[in-house]
Amino acid sequence: MALESQSQKKSFVGSGGNGGFGDVSGLLLMLPKEMFDLDKERGREPPSLELRFQVPDFRPVLRDFFRAREVGEFLSGALAGAMTKAVLAPLETIRTRMVVGVGSKSITGSFLEAIELGTFECVKRAVTSAQEKWNEDESPKLQIGGLTLNLSLSWVSPVAVAGAAAGIASTLACHPLEVLKDRLTVSPDMYPSLRVAVSKIFQDGGIGAFYAGISPTLIGMLPYSTSYYFIYETAKKSYCSAKKKKSLNRPELLLIGALAGFTASTLSFPLEVARKRLMVGALQGKCPPHMAAALAEVVQEQGLMGLYRGWGASCLKVMPSSGITWMFYEAWKDILLSDHPLQ
Repeated sequence: MALESQSQKKSFVGSGGNGGFGDVSGLLLMLPKEMFDLDKERGREPPSLELRFQVPDFRPVLRDFFRAREVGEFLSGALAGAMTKAVLAPLETIRTRMVVGVGSKSITGSFLEAIELGTFECVKRAVTSAQEKWNEDESPKLQIGGLTLNLSLSWVSPVAVAGAAAGIASTLACHPLEVLKDRLTVSPDMYPSLRVAVSKIFQDGGIGAFYAGISPTLIGMLPYSTSYYFIYETAKKSYCSAKKKKSLNRPELLLIGALAGFTASTLSFPLEVARKRLMVGALQGKCPPHMAAALAEVVQEQGLMGLYRGWGASCLKVMPSSGITWMFYEAWKDILLSDHPLQ
């Protein structure tokens, strides 16, 4: 028994006789009864067992993540959108009431601006980088008989492509929220709350019901988004070149953003009217078969001026919204991306 106890003591008692086992992480240790008996015979308390758990330090990873340019642009868009919504929310109600005759409920918040502006910046950089690499490697040529075609990307506008991509991304991400907003706005009796609206829409058509009307929405969004970003970037660069400036101050950003919003809204507003007509017709059971039919229906009932019904109220909302969004967005970029070189 003595030999057995000595053997167990050597096996289980650590250096110094204090029962230390070194650093232990996530292990459940069972100490033999004989070890405690030996300690009691010697007149001292049994050793206490201490388990140490080491949690990984995520701070460097999170710090690098939030310092990334893409994250900074996304946060800049979200903050700019939130500030713009807070300032201009009443005008959205007036605009929708003039277009479709009812008020508006906004539930998208600043999510739309965050996705749209973040996507725009990322795609613009990617297309610009692809153009530069394509030109450095000498663009390929296509031989068709005696005709040689140079497949260059120089004719592609990175801003236009990025604007279209931003419109598509924001539409796909936020369309379910727009469907909910339209249902809550047009049929408040049938859809008294957001929870009831989500439940009824899902029961009626499943996930696909939240993307009802996505085609006319994309058709209406693409011209607006493409022209909006193209006009803003072109006007900003032209103004800086004419004034020999590297950047614009806040009032100049406000004015150029408002001009871009006004022009893009004017060009694409008939498509917005047709989209609203399709949305209201679907809820009332007399929906035109497609967007062209909706446009023809508006012209037949109200003439050409019907295509711009609510245009004035829309401009009152779009112009300050666009200008304020760009002003806040550029300001937040200067703050959040101060460690990144301009690209």
